[in-house]
Order: sequence, then structure tokens, then C-alpha cells
Amino acid sequence: MERPAWAPRSIDISVPSVSRMYDYYLGGSHNFEVDREAARRAMEFLPGLPKIMQANRAFMRRAVRFAAGEGVTQFLDIGSGIPTFGNVHEVAQAAVPDARVMYVDHDPVAVAHSQAVLEGDDGAGVVAADLRKPREILDSPEVLRLIDLNRPVALLLVAILHFVEDADDPYAAVAELRQALAPGSMLVLTHASYEGIPLPAERAEGAVGVYQDIRNPLIMRTRDEIARFFEGYDMVEPGLVPMPRWRPDTAPEDEDPYAFSGFAGVGRTA
Repeated sequence: MERPAWAPRSIDISVPSVSRMYDYYLGGSHNFEVDREAARRAMEFLPGLPKIMQANRAFMRRAVRFAAGEGVTQFLDIGSGIPTFGNVHEVAQAAVPDARVMYVDHDPVAVAHSQAVLEGDDGAGVVAADLRKPREILDSPEVLRLIDLNRPVALLLVAILHFVEDADDPYAAVAELRQALAPGSMLVLTHASYEGIPLPAERAEGAVGVYQDIRNPLIMRTRDEIARFFEGYDMVEPGLVPMPRWRPDTAPEDEDPYAFSGFAGVGRTA
């Protein structure tokens, strides 16, 4: 398999990557056949995966515009993945030209491609780090260069927490991040769930099994379990809801049924 110029030498391009599979679902070009094969296997069980990812990105853009409209001009996007059209920095800077955005990911491809996309943009950056180690993120020189933790920050955990197993205590990681943020900060979150999927759970479990096979377990949590991530935040209306129902730009009834899989919400600290 020939290695393209954008793929870091350090990565094994024979192993599927969650972020490259996500890129494939969204119609991106930064993925390999091994990623496409794994994604197609998952889609055999859950054919609406691309619609779910599109709804996820659309929610993210609405939430970023909302945060900017509420006066939040700093964005910390953890688990940001490979940049695609309508990135956080593009949306935020369109709303507030001096907005600052820091991307965080532990996938070398996502980091390398983000660096290329962000070259020359002094208001945005990327750092290689892991959500499971919040202190390393908060103390990193890259984050501290762009993000003033004494001012409100929009913390984006979009389609990332369902890849953190309970054994790694994702609730503690989210709480540690919250405690480091100034009053008026926001949590923007989406999470996969069996609730809302227009298929029997047994069928959807087949797609979950594909992620298990590539050693990136997909943890499907209930709405109540997802709501726990918002402890310490006041929920913004309409609360924790299916993605198309969070402050929609168009009638939710027009959305594909798969778009209602999982939950999205925004919370704000007092």
C-alpha cells in the first residue's frame, strides 16, 4: 500500500482508524482502503451511519454559532478528528473574527492534517493529546498559548466520549476539565446511544462489534448515563435531545430517521 504524502511515517496504515472512518462517512479523502472496508462493514449493520455523522457535524456548527452569539470566543475541541468542511475554527471565526480555537486529538493523521489546514492561522492550533489525560491538555504550551482559562471557554466533546470505556472513567475526565474552566464556560457534547436508532438494538450491535474488532470499542450509553456528563452545568434549552432537535435551522421532521440516533446537548457553568 502506497503511503500518501499527508500520512505521517509513524502510523500503521494497515490498521483502521476511527477518525479516518469518520472522514469516510462524511465523504472526505483522508482515509485508506482499510478504513473504508471497516466503515462499509459497520454500514452493513447500520446503513445510516453517514446520516448520523452529518447530523453530528450540523449540530456542532449550530452549537458553535450559539456559543459565539452568547459571547464565548474560545473553543477547545477535544477529539476533533480530521478537518472537514465547516470546521470549528471556520464557523467560530465567521461569527467572531478574533475567535480562538484549539483542536486536540491523539490520532497522528488528524493532528498532521490539522497542522496543514491551520498553517498561517494565528487564531487556531492543534495539539496531540488524549481526553483521558485532561491535565496534559490543560497544561500544554499549545493550549495555554491560545486559550485563556480565566475566561469562558466552549469545551467541545463531540462524538468522542463513546470511545472512552468506563474503566477509563470518562466522567472524572469531563469533571476535571469543567473544574479548570472559568464561569460562563460551555460544554458541547454528542454521544452515541441505542436510543433513537431506527433499527432493533440487536442489528445495531453488529456495527458496535466492528469497532470492537478494530480495538476501538464503541460504548453505547443511555440518555441518563449521557446526562451525567453535564453535572455541574446548567442545561441550555432544549436540553439533551436527538441532534436534529437541538435548535434546528430547518424542520426536524424533514431529517433522515437515522439522524435522530444518539443525543446532543449544551450546558453552561454558572
